[in-house]
Amino acid sequence: MLITHDTRCALDAVVDLVNTAPDSDGGAAGAEGLADLPALAAFVEKHDISDVGVLAERDLAAVRAIRARFAQVFATADPHGAATVINDLVAAAGTTPRLTDHDGYDWHVHYFAPGASVADHLAADCGMALAFFLVAGEQERLRRCEAPDCRYAFVDLSRNRSRRYCDSRTCGNRLHVAAYRARRKEAAG
Repeated sequence: MLITHDTRCALDAVVDLVNTAPDSDGGAAGAEGLADLPALAAFVEKHDISDVGVLAERDLAAVRAIRARFAQVFATADPHGAATVINDLVAAAGTTPRLTDHDGYDWHVHYFAPGASVADHLAADCGMALAFFLVAGEQERLRRCEAPDCRYAFVDLSRNRSRRYCDSRTCGNRLHVAAYRARRKEAAG
């Protein structure tokens, strides 16, 4: 599956967005990752989200609302359910595809209308990135970490679709070390 630069950026943004939620599926270790406007501004800056204007409390509430909808896409194995959520998000954002080459980036497509809110921007661009995965039959790559104490969302871009953890250096390594120690303890008897 060919993933363009702008699609990859949108995937990174939606994964980070979902992982800011203080939910029972992992989230930000129980803390709200988008607690206030400065946190939202930092998120916008980290992901180089353009054309969002001045952020306000209504933007924060709207971004949290679409975050919950995106979390549903990562939580369901049903492509029809995921498609319904994505279609609703993209339609509500007033999607207006247009080619652009701003800020030193080559030509790419923005799916949000000029002057759109940050929530509509994220809903349109991230929704379309997730839609490409559904169309390609790759929804199974939209996953949650299998570490029992984590459950962060991630996109498995490995060749053989075998990634199980959000980060192999932390969650994966921690579980492998625990399994190794359990085997050693059992062998020592």
